[in-house]
Amino acid sequence: MSDFDSNPFADPDLNNPFKDPSVTQVTRNIPPGLDEYNPFSDSRTPPPGTVKIPNVPSTQPAIMKPTEEPPAYTQIAKEHALAQAELLKRQEELERKAAELDRREREMQSLSQQGGRKNNWPPLPGNFPVGPCFYQDFSVDIPVEFQKTVKIMYYLWMFHAVTLFLNIFGCLAWFCLDPKRGVDFGLSILWFLLFTPCSFVCWYRPLYGAFRSDSSFRFFVFFFVYICQFAVHVLQAAGFQGWGNCGWISSLTGLNSNIPVGIIMIIIAALFTASAVISLVMFKKVHGLYRTTGASFEKAQQEFATVKHHPFWNADPKEEEKESKKEKEVGKERK
Repeated sequence: MSDFDSNPFADPDLNNPFKDPSVTQVTRNIPPGLDEYNPFSDSRTPPPGTVKIPNVPSTQPAIMKPTEEPPAYTQIAKEHALAQAELLKRQEELERKAAELDRREREMQSLSQQGGRKNNWPPLPGNFPVGPCFYQDFSVDIPVEFQKTVKIMYYLWMFHAVTLFLNIFGCLAWFCLDPKRGVDFGLSILWFLLFTPCSFVCWYRPLYGAFRSDSSFRFFVFFFVYICQFAVHVLQAAGFQGWGNCGWISSLTGLNSNIPVGIIMIIIAALFTASAVISLVMFKKVHGLYRTTGASFEKAQQEFATVKHHPFWNADPKEEEKESKKEKEVGKERK
């Protein structure tokens, strides 16, 4: 029936299900503290009187881990890698030396088939009355590891020869300025004619032959003569008056008399100084290479006892071929 037929004077809680005595009895027995519990608060404390639920590990989606870097090398692994690299380096050096020896042997065979090596230094025209006196070929005679050093020494000899030639013009200008300097002008010509060929024969050719045939005797000849050559460089750079050199002392004296002549002499003095400095540097470098070749004073004595001609004056190409054959035979016997 509709609500219009109900009794307005009846009790409103008569049909209310929440007013039932069984329901009201349960609501009166609520545990203490449950009224203050707020399910929407951030507090993680469970309400009093509740049953504790065991912690269940939360499951997460599978995530691929990034690739891990390989572990660092230990000290033993590093030492093994270094040793292996050193062995590979030595193997490459031995292979390079073997290839160089084969190439030089083929060159010698081809030259012997053509009638022997012909002198090619100094490079003179064919119709010149005087022919070349020496044979020089860095790629054939000198091992690869020593070619750069020998070439630098050859250029150093040329640099000193040019400096001596310019010294003649400096002394000539000084002689024109002061007639008393005729002695210096004459000595400058003498030094050019004397030191240019003597330095080539006495220290450059021994050095060339020492690296070509690994000769201890030629190394000692080079060291002895080159020390004297270095002393000559120092004296030329000093430039004492009456010695025929445009060194610093002479150039400063000429600068006081005439500025242009003094400038020319200062330039020549700087060239003499550069020759002395480069000579000292190259002496140390050659000495370091000499210690790595296995040469010694005992070997030099043995070579000096067996040699019958000047080892650094190889003017005859046939003598050079004989000497190289003997050196090869001695090397084979040692092996």
